[in-house]
Amino acid sequence: MLIKSRQNNQLTENHVTDQGIYRQRRSFITSAAALAGMAAVPQLWLPGNAVAGARLAFKKTGYGQGLKPTSRKHITTYNNFYEFGTSKSAPAANAKSLKPRPWSVAVDGEVEKPGTYALEDILKNQSLEERIYRLRCVEGWSMVIPWVGFPLVDLIKRLKPTSKAKFVEFQTLHDPEQMPGQRRTVLAWPYTEGLRIDEAVHPLTLLAVGLYGEVLPNQNGAPLRLVVPWKYGFKNIKSIVRIRFVEKQPRSSWQAAAPHEYGFYANVNPQVDHPRWSQKTERVIGSFGRRKTELFNGFAEQVAGLYRGMDLKKNY
Repeated sequence: MLIKSRQNNQLTENHVTDQGIYRQRRSFITSAAALAGMAAVPQLWLPGNAVAGARLAFKKTGYGQGLKPTSRKHITTYNNFYEFGTSKSAPAANAKSLKPRPWSVAVDGEVEKPGTYALEDILKNQSLEERIYRLRCVEGWSMVIPWVGFPLVDLIKRLKPTSKAKFVEFQTLHDPEQMPGQRRTVLAWPYTEGLRIDEAVHPLTLLAVGLYGEVLPNQNGAPLRLVVPWKYGFKNIKSIVRIRFVEKQPRSSWQAAAPHEYGFYANVNPQVDHPRWSQKTERVIGSFGRRKTELFNGFAEQVAGLYRGMDLKKNY
């Protein structure tokens, strides 16, 4: 059963009681009761009335201590999001056509609670938190981003995948009217990605709804995107509209488009070069020079156990 969350109305100066109404005792009592009811509503962000740039209610965490976040300007103007164009500046220029509210996510496959869930339902009673993670792209650049979201495992527990579910497949919205880049056959749309179940339920894996304490801008994957901090950026699928639990490994979009260049796992590994460039170093956007690329993007201690016994060069 899907439960609809009520809207969390925002008070503005236009809601201040008019003097004439104030003098009417009954209206005054009614207004006071309404305000008292609103005070009891948890200060959670509800997508139905949020706009890009709106502040989010979240708690800070210790993730990313010591890292200096990349400027918001760079994070929101230098993006890979082929649904809006193939240049780094195209998403910021073209993503205004995306309508991220209202939004729903279809859940199906090997799961006990399939259905189409409004984003309000997904976020219902969910506490948001800030995590500062480095996003490393296969092209040799990286950013340090203060994401706001919640662990994917929290949602997976609620959906209750069956014992047959070995992988989780994600799909991006497919709507060429909203996403003009999909009018070109750069990739086979819709954009598809996947994780093994143990990767999906790892506590580092995040579903993000914001950055820099604000609602996600369209060009950064509004309203819901995946953040898997030890994998390359193309694995971090944006604008998710479908989550499917499957028994067999799904074929991701870039893996299908260029299997000799992009593998299913996409783990950050400085020892595995892209056929056209080295992955040993990276350029941090907004900084000078380059730095050495860290195995698993700096999360080797936390995630190396997921791949114990695997050939990381073969399973790239």
